[in-house]
Order: sequence, then C-alpha cells, then structure tokens
Amino acid sequence: MEIVLHSYIDVLISIVLAAIMFGLGLSLTFSNFKNIIKYPRAFFVGLASQMIALPAIAFVLLLFSDIPGPYKVGIMILAACPGGTTSGFVTYLFRGNVALSISLTVINSFLTIFTIPFIVNFALGFYLHQEADIHLPFIESVTQIFLITLLPAILGLMVRKTKPLFATSIQKYLKFILIALLALVYTIKFFAGDQHGGSGITVDEVWIILPYALIFNILCFVFSIIFGKMTKLKIQDAFTIALEVSLHNTTLALLIGGTFLQNQEMIKPALIYTMFSFWTAIIFGFITMKMYKEQFKG
Repeated sequence: MEIVLHSYIDVLISIVLAAIMFGLGLSLTFSNFKNIIKYPRAFFVGLASQMIALPAIAFVLLLFSDIPGPYKVGIMILAACPGGTTSGFVTYLFRGNVALSISLTVINSFLTIFTIPFIVNFALGFYLHQEADIHLPFIESVTQIFLITLLPAILGLMVRKTKPLFATSIQKYLKFILIALLALVYTIKFFAGDQHGGSGITVDEVWIILPYALIFNILCFVFSIIFGKMTKLKIQDAFTIALEVSLHNTTLALLIGGTFLQNQEMIKPALIYTMFSFWTAIIFGFITMKMYKEQFKG
C-alpha cells in the first residue's frame, strides 16, 4: 500500500520527537548500555510486557466494552505500538533507567514491524469481521526508527562524550523547552481540523472513548510495576518499563489507522490517549517516587 505524504503537523511532531531523543542522548554514557548487556533481565521483562502483556490487557478490557468496533480496533492498534520517544523523556525526568528505555524503544520498534500486522488483522477480524492485507513497509519503518530515535540519541551521546560540560549545561534548559514543544504540537494535532492534518474529533467522541483509554493507561502502568516487582527488578527499572508500556508511539498508531487502513475513526483512541497519557505518566512518576523514595535516591 502506498503511503501518502504526512501533514505538516506530523512532520513537526517527528522533529520534536527527534529533538527529545537528542536531549536524552546528552544524559547518557556508553557504560549505561553496557550495564543492560551485563544485566539483561530488565530488558527481557520489558520486552515481554510490551509484546505479550500489553495486547492481552487491551483485549480483556475490550471484552467488557460496548464502544463501536472501529474504536476497539483503534485501542488494539494503540496496544500493538511500542513505547514512544516520550517514554524515554519522562524516564529521564524521574531518574529512571534512560538507557533501558531507549533500548526497549528501538528494539520494540523493529519487532513491531512484524507483530503489528498480526495484531491489527486479528482485531479487524474479531471486532469488524473484516480482513486486511496490512503490512509495515520495512525500509520506511527502519528509516523512521533510525532518523527519529536512534540517530538523534547517538548524536547526543557523542556530544556528551566530547563536550561533557556543554551537554550538562544545556540539559537543564532543554528539558523544559521540549516539554512545552511536545505539548504544543500534540494540542495542535488534537484540535486542528482534519483538512490541516488534525483529528476533527468531536466532544461526544471524546466522552465515549476516554473512560476506556484512561482505564487502559492505568492498567498498563500498574501491571508493569507489579510485574517488575514480581521479577525482582530494581524500582527504577520497573518504573522505566511501566512508562514504556503506558506511553505508546501514537504517531505510529495514527499512521496505521489513518494511512494504511484509511479509517479516521480508528485513529481517535490514539489521539485521545495522547492528550492525557503524558500527564498521567507525570502523576504516576510523582506517586512512584513518593512510595519508593529511598530506592530512587539510590
């Protein structure tokens, strides 16, 4: 299926996400990634949480839902998408394991090239009794992962290595600028008319979808913290995985629903999820830090 050109809003979102990854790279050293290779348990727990548990949570939740079928498919699309760049940013703000977050984002993004078609086709058949030959174009997907996620992080990492004082000095300002930019572009995406690349979503649709999207978000976070503790991870690692699982790559969800499936109803759960998930992640962060104050200090 041919991919249509992105709107200027989507391009702007991609630029801001790349800038966030650069900022995260400024906070890292190569030793952070060596620790993941040396102690891989947290990585594999995170991988299982995203690849297996996340779609299962969404499916069970939707069994108790009476929302229209296209919205159910939209929530399953959201569940199939990996953690986005924003999860790494919030991980950084709350002193989680940023290297783990970036590693999960990159690897999951590659894996979902193969898992998303399976999950989305299942959702289409189960909820709408339809079939679709959906696939993610490999070259474009890999290029997007590299340009938006991996390359900016590597550049930030190199700046940190070669100019550590400069990297440290701009970090304190950069994080506030990036928060404002991210909030701005997603607000534009939500409220702009569909002729300008926005959603064209109505208030009634928000109230139909919001309760299920919010419950899904909370379940994702709580499950990940509990699963992380059950597998005896450090709280910073469990918290990092929780953010990866509860903050999705909604840009990819919009691409799948709007461009591949040509269904504007299916992108609305992702748009509504985007408007609150960043702020619920911040709330979760404060609650988690308060509950595990001593562990976060360590």
